[in-house]
Amino acid sequence: MTNTPTLTLTSGTTIPQLGFGVFLVDPDDTQRVVEDALAVGYRHIDTATGYNNETQVGAALRASGIPREELFITTKLRNDHHKARDVEGAFARSLDMLGLDYLDLYLIHWPMPANDLYVETWRTFETFAADGRAKSIGVSNFLIPHLERLLAETDVVPAVNQVELHPIFQQRELRAFQAQHGIATEAWGPLGQGKYPLFDLAPVQAAAASHGVSPAQVVLRWHLQTGNIVIPKSNSRERMAENFDVFGFELSAEEFAAIDALDENRRVGGNPSEIN
Repeated sequence: MTNTPTLTLTSGTTIPQLGFGVFLVDPDDTQRVVEDALAVGYRHIDTATGYNNETQVGAALRASGIPREELFITTKLRNDHHKARDVEGAFARSLDMLGLDYLDLYLIHWPMPANDLYVETWRTFETFAADGRAKSIGVSNFLIPHLERLLAETDVVPAVNQVELHPIFQQRELRAFQAQHGIATEAWGPLGQGKYPLFDLAPVQAAAASHGVSPAQVVLRWHLQTGNIVIPKSNSRERMAENFDVFGFELSAEEFAAIDALDENRRVGGNPSEIN
């Protein structure tokens, strides 16, 4: 096993706080990339039906020889599947493509509020948790009003909400709401997706120089110390290893506060209220 810290979810299961994502990893490269990530030490792999690489992720899991109980596998319901009310079928197909008997975490990928189906979809998700086919269920890209509806109208509190989160978009209000209700925060795009010069910002540069690490390692360490689950991605094994090597240093209170102060509440990805 690796030395990755874990968080306990409301479902009672534990999740490695640092995982590996395969968003925009070409299906032709995915098996090699995931095999490399597992060899580096990652045990938490995050995919989605919409990434079109679940089959290749499954092939990498089998090739690794790592016992199933040492892996934490997340995938997500594609938007058109809950629009088509095909949630049960979509879940079964994901298990089949991944070659798994159960998922560790299954997420609604986007709420798509104009379609007004996420509550109905969530009730089907609750059956996956009840029969053990999903150890935990959660959501992705949900805003506070979407979460409030689930809490009011359904029985199971989402274990996780996976959202855009990085130093200039820290989701403070959402994180506080989720902490109040026991919903873990998971960060996608944790390094800003290269859409702004994050690694050139003075607090990041200063902390990297102080600890003799890369700017990316500083930002991932900030996520971990914030309490976020974080899923960086890379096609490069060298970069994967660098991103995984974030447990040998700790940001000082001053360094942490300086990165916290970078928050502009500015998205670089899509707005969940507008994606339908």
